[in-house]
Amino acid sequence: MSLTLHEMTLVSFNQRLNALLVILDKAKAHALEKNFDERILVNARLAPDMFALARQVQIAGDFAKGCASRLSGTEIPKYEDSEKTLDELKARIEKTLSFINGIEAAKFSGCESRSFKATLGGQEREYTGASFVRDAAFPHFYFHLTMTYANLRAQGVPIGKMDFIGV
Repeated sequence: MSLTLHEMTLVSFNQRLNALLVILDKAKAHALEKNFDERILVNARLAPDMFALARQVQIAGDFAKGCASRLSGTEIPKYEDSEKTLDELKARIEKTLSFINGIEAAKFSGCESRSFKATLGGQEREYTGASFVRDAAFPHFYFHLTMTYANLRAQGVPIGKMDFIGV
């Protein structure tokens, strides 16, 4: 039996987003231990022209839910980008996990070759399910997860590679 796009994407999104929940718990514990306002972490940037941690988390989740929606032909839910605390970011991730895991597996049937248009970076492009996962969803998802991890590491949060991998 070959691996389906449904299995590949949902397993990856679940493992990494659940790992992100643990990382954010460690960030909160770090702020409490060091006695500083966690909003410093939520608003931290790796560079002045990069998104703050909150936006990195939001975008990672948006690519997970957007990918699952496009592959299954379901409407992409809209979330407010208003999270200001680590707990609010965690709630958003949990909402994303609930959404992607609530889509019936049968809706993904044939998604590898199904065509659709998606606008990324202000440009509309045509994709198949397979090309979207390969060329857009996974690269963006992993980039924003990596920036979240690197940002927290730069702020002194004691996390390591295994936290990122989520095993």
